[in-house]
Amino acid sequence: MWTKVAQFIIRYRMLLIGIIGVITMFMGYHALKVEMSYEFTRTVPPNDPDMVYFNEFKKQFGEDGNMMAIGIKDSSIYQLEKFEKLRQFSNDIKKIEGVNEVLSLPFLRIILKDTVEKKFYFASLFSDSIKTQQELDSLLTIARGQTFYMGQLVNVDNGATLILAPMNKEFANSARRLDVTKNLIRLGTEFTEKTGIEIHYAGLPFVRSVMAEQVRKELSFFLYLSAIVTGVIMLIFFRSVRAVIFSMIMIGVVVVWTIGTIVLFGFKISLLSGLIPPVIVTIGITNAIYLLNKYHLEYVSRQNKMEAVQAVVKKMGLATFLTNLTVAIGFLTLLSTDITILREFGIVAGINIIALFVVSLVMIPGILSWMPEPTPKHLRHLNFKFLGGFVSAIDLLVHRHRMFIYSATAVLTLLAIFGMTRLYSVSYMVDDIPEDSDIKKDLNFVEENFNGIMPLEIEVDLKTKRRKPLQNLKIVKTIDAFESSLDSITVTSRPISVLSFIKASRQAYYGNNPEWYALPTSDIEAKYVLSYLKGQTDNSGLFNAFVDTTYSKMRISMQMADIGSIKMDSLVHQVIEPKAANLVTELKKTLRSESDTVTVSVTGSSKIFIKGNKFLIANLTESLILACVLITLSMAILFANARMILISLIPNLIALMITAGLMGYFNIPLKASTALIFSITFGISVDNSIRFLAKYRQELLSSGFFVPRSVSESILETGKSIIYTSIVLFAGFIIFAFSDFGGTVALGLLTSTTLVISMFTNLILLPALIMTFDKPKKSKEHLPIDDFDSSFIGELEEEIDLSKIKIHDRQGSAE
Repeated sequence: MWTKVAQFIIRYRMLLIGIIGVITMFMGYHALKVEMSYEFTRTVPPNDPDMVYFNEFKKQFGEDGNMMAIGIKDSSIYQLEKFEKLRQFSNDIKKIEGVNEVLSLPFLRIILKDTVEKKFYFASLFSDSIKTQQELDSLLTIARGQTFYMGQLVNVDNGATLILAPMNKEFANSARRLDVTKNLIRLGTEFTEKTGIEIHYAGLPFVRSVMAEQVRKELSFFLYLSAIVTGVIMLIFFRSVRAVIFSMIMIGVVVVWTIGTIVLFGFKISLLSGLIPPVIVTIGITNAIYLLNKYHLEYVSRQNKMEAVQAVVKKMGLATFLTNLTVAIGFLTLLSTDITILREFGIVAGINIIALFVVSLVMIPGILSWMPEPTPKHLRHLNFKFLGGFVSAIDLLVHRHRMFIYSATAVLTLLAIFGMTRLYSVSYMVDDIPEDSDIKKDLNFVEENFNGIMPLEIEVDLKTKRRKPLQNLKIVKTIDAFESSLDSITVTSRPISVLSFIKASRQAYYGNNPEWYALPTSDIEAKYVLSYLKGQTDNSGLFNAFVDTTYSKMRISMQMADIGSIKMDSLVHQVIEPKAANLVTELKKTLRSESDTVTVSVTGSSKIFIKGNKFLIANLTESLILACVLITLSMAILFANARMILISLIPNLIALMITAGLMGYFNIPLKASTALIFSITFGISVDNSIRFLAKYRQELLSSGFFVPRSVSESILETGKSIIYTSIVLFAGFIIFAFSDFGGTVALGLLTSTTLVISMFTNLILLPALIMTFDKPKKSKEHLPIDDFDSSFIGELEEEIDLSKIKIHDRQGSAE
């Protein structure tokens, strides 16, 4: 089969490369349209009951995660001159396109009573014509008496204040969000320059904008860095600029295809999918190294360029396909998850790694056929002796000290298992941001002064025959007791609900005396207070954001600190939900009718985030199991030997266990970026096993099924290739350690670590297991693995005498 493939590629290389060029132009055209993802990453499927409920909640009451907050803590802000600058700053923010409204201290509106019309109305507390500091101080005293705002807008203990600016939904989920945040930062910088007052930015829209911009920068940075690092390694190895250039062109083609694929599927670049192009560069370089090296080996052997090129396709086609396939399987298994961001990552990476195989097998032989014959300088790497002593030592260790290998492996495995028991899963809503970054410091400021800004929502739904049940005093008092119990939670803000408006209305009814901020004490008082609410219009839509028109469904809104998924899960399920269950019981007692139903549900972005984190780990675990199954089936087709399949899996599984153990010892939590490495690295590391076992099978056939000699030859010949490609892969992944995102750093470090561990387990443990357990039958039945060419360095029996290689002038001078 591969002979025909080789002949086809060589014969039609011009046409095939032309087709690749046309596809690249098509993909490049679409790649220009690629967009960054600005939506909040949802790890819960859209058809999940909690997600369905949350979406219905947003339809009823509006978005819960679109609030931007600007924090200030400086006593001079209450001086008249700077207070007026704060007013101007708030007014400028309101003018930013995409900002719905601004709530700040200078814009504070209080409820007043119109005794003539017998209704309440809103009025600005701070007029535009404040003349003296004394006048401002008196108004600030009134403001401190507005209990509705205190704790939400102003910290009464230290004077810190917030400017709240909700972002329009259409802007929050599009690239236009960047313009909003850039304008906000520009205005904030101008305010600081005028006043000398430091300001702090927070809120999910703002944080996501900053992170998306950083992802865009890192995409370019890592793409170029991976190309430079791996390109330098190739240059050192092959000593040929032209080899590096055409390899990079080949890889660049697939990178363009990758970005084009993202657009054609209707995806956007996220923190995760932004890592695919650098990964393509790394995998592509290993393809180029193997194919170029095989070409040089065949050229030395045959002394004919075209025969060498054809031999590359014939002998390396299956090897390249299988090594790319196992890597692609590691990515494609992510399609089994129900998490959109993982499915997008898996399908784009998997498809383009297979595309990388096709492009490599067409372009590299095609270009080699047009290039001059290699010179002795380019072939010098074939006598690479640096690692010879090292692999010889491994061979000696495997033959003479297998018990030591098994003992060391057992100890490491036990330590790994103990470390795995220390593993835990935790993530944060604003994750992976460095602790010393301005974003993190600003978030900490809001958490310290206002208990955070992460949204948590509770919906109370009363299905009863009573008309407007939420105007019933007994019912609202029962709910108020529930809200009071929530107010005692230290990591959440004071709850805001329609009850807060009723309390503020009562305060307004009694002349805005803060002592009257409470629910009416009797039905008669409630009747008088609520009579002022009849026919009330809510031009701002604020009232409708907390209660429906039938007064049977209400929203209780809180903000909370980003305390992490573990504490958040405990807070919701062990503290808030039991309180909610108790509220249901008490409300049913109040309603009394058996036909009446009460539901109190916790929802909001924070609740969905908790479930999403659990869902994520479960899905990644399933994808890893699926990857193991599919790769095992692939190896079963190759080897048709259950014993060899098991032997080949053990070293790679132990490598994963050691990495998991290290995560436990170093307190590296399981989350999307860290759990993802197991599926990816398993597919990559299995390549080493396949390569070793292929060579072992070939040596068995040539040595008359003499296991010790076959193992030795396999170690000596494939050991160098395994080490060298591991170095390339290590260099390709370790660059992610330079990221500003903690998850990307962990991904780079752990992937690199796993690949290095896998290198040693496949070089030492795998041959030891073969020596002990493999009892080959002396059958020369042809297996698919027999077509696998595992050669890299050291394939030739004798040292190559480069001086005897003749380069004909008619082919052109080499570089």
